[in-house]
Amino acid sequence: MSGASGHAANHGHGHDDHGHGAVHGHGSFKDYVTGFVLSVILTAIPFWLVMGDVIGDKLITGVVILGFAVVQIVVHMVYFLHMNTKSEGGWTFLALIFTVTIVVITLCGSIWVMHHLNTNMMPITADDARHAP
Repeated sequence: MSGASGHAANHGHGHDDHGHGAVHGHGSFKDYVTGFVLSVILTAIPFWLVMGDVIGDKLITGVVILGFAVVQIVVHMVYFLHMNTKSEGGWTFLALIFTVTIVVITLCGSIWVMHHLNTNMMPITADDARHAP
């Protein structure tokens, strides 16, 4: 009765013996190489943009680099972390959406508070600065 049902190898839950999900969730060597090559390209282009002062405007360069950073985050999640809507029954994707929502709320709220603190603080004149303790 200890192994007659075939229950010992995968415990009947679609997991392998190592506690991971089904084997199809792991990437192939080709996927890892593709992810690595994309990561190198997505690192080299912003480096070139900054070191060569290609765009000229620092604000636009910063926005372009942030765009490359977002694309690189997606590449890492897809090719190295194997996150998609099907892995773990969609729970990893749901956790990602929740995390992004919390981060956006936190960042936007922090920027909003700092902006309003800066706007509503009393200005310090040169005369006030001389009389400060």
